[in-house]
Amino acid sequence: MSEAKTIPFDQREGKIWLDGQFVEWKSAKIHVLTHGLHYASCVYEGERVYRGQVFKLHAHTDRLFRSAELLDFVLPYAKEQLEAATQQLLAENKITEGYVRPVAWRGSEMISTSARNNRIHVAIACWQWPSYFDPAARMAGITMQTALWRRPPPSASPFEAKASAHYMIATLSKHQSENNGFHDALMLDWRGYVAEATSANVFFIKDRVLHTPVPDCFLNGITRQTVIALARQLSYEVIERTILPQELGDFDECFITGTAAEVTPVRQIDDYHYKPAQVCQELIAAYSAAVLNQT
Repeated sequence: MSEAKTIPFDQREGKIWLDGQFVEWKSAKIHVLTHGLHYASCVYEGERVYRGQVFKLHAHTDRLFRSAELLDFVLPYAKEQLEAATQQLLAENKITEGYVRPVAWRGSEMISTSARNNRIHVAIACWQWPSYFDPAARMAGITMQTALWRRPPPSASPFEAKASAHYMIATLSKHQSENNGFHDALMLDWRGYVAEATSANVFFIKDRVLHTPVPDCFLNGITRQTVIALARQLSYEVIERTILPQELGDFDECFITGTAAEVTPVRQIDDYHYKPAQVCQELIAAYSAAVLNQT
């Protein structure tokens, strides 16, 4: 784990699947005038590998294709090809507990706002990422600070796409929170309603009822959907609704969900404090069982 933290991502060993070929990691390069770099015509996925299998692989692949469609380009491979390439890449790199990053972008044929004739490139990378935290450490919870930047209205961005452009304000918000001693940022939407964390969805608990914002201007995460289903199987009521910032002090527990975060309790947002307890414990256990028992 420490090695993965210290080696730059362009200097690692292994193979990356790039435009239909397995290439050496350090050779997987793009040109400096790539359209996806200058104009954010880029979509991607974040996927987790447990015991050699990608959790919810079909759902992630479907979303990658939907994201590309929303950004007005067509991926040059079939879904089955990309999923097969993913499994081959995991075997090639000997990854059993890790992370997968498929990414697609417009190439360098034209640097202009209009780039209809630019080639669409696709790459898949994967790396080792142990999936489990010490339970006691995880239950301690993370801290968050409300961000200055807000999620834009749905009329301003194709929010259902997992696109690189959407993460600019996430990076700015997370950096600001880290500078102030917090782990992450809580983002509001353009109306001032609670939206999400910088790269994860958020849930609040009161009297065994889960409350979570309606994803009407931010990504409806695959982990979010999974946790909602698991909570209902455990007989929890789940309410998707508008949550106002002034309500943050009304809840007992809080957690975030995402491919990277899995189910991570929150112990503080601004001056509001939460005590990760039974609900967080049960949902962490249920999610852990789900990813290990996938078929």
